[in-house]
Amino acid sequence: MTESSAPMTSHRPYLLRALYEWIADNGMTPHLLVDATRPSVQVPAHAVKDGKIVLNVAARAVSHLEMGNDLIRFSARFGGVSHPVSVPVGAVLAIYARETGQGMALPEDVGLEESALDEGHDEMDSAPPMLSSVPSDPAPEGDDDGGPQTPSPRRGGHLRIVK
Repeated sequence: MTESSAPMTSHRPYLLRALYEWIADNGMTPHLLVDATRPSVQVPAHAVKDGKIVLNVAARAVSHLEMGNDLIRFSARFGGVSHPVSVPVGAVLAIYARETGQGMALPEDVGLEESALDEGHDEMDSAPPMLSSVPSDPAPEGDDDGGPQTPSPRRGGHLRIVK
């Protein structure tokens, strides 16, 4: 990369859309792990646990899903009541398949130039880790309507970085 080249846009929305499509194409249920404490996150407060929320974003569970470069928006039912949901892409911590736990934990979104210079890494060092098992935050059990739910207690899984 040369000094005169323009900075690239964030890779997060592209990774999210690609992984969403991969999970759905394989007949699995895509879930997002979201940091609900981030600014502009709009989710029902009663569904947040420990500052995080797991959202089922399968086509059958949500309506009007829009995965833009800055914002993910949709409408979903929580406890039988429809709520609008709005999540900045930067607040998404991970995307994974509920059934297998396969997916990706997303890294903090820092500029490649800045991270390489400040930390002495090259761009390849900032590649996001792959998940090999269900995240330690429990995934929601399905509501009757298939929408996102409050996580219910289960035995904890463990994350492992696969290289």
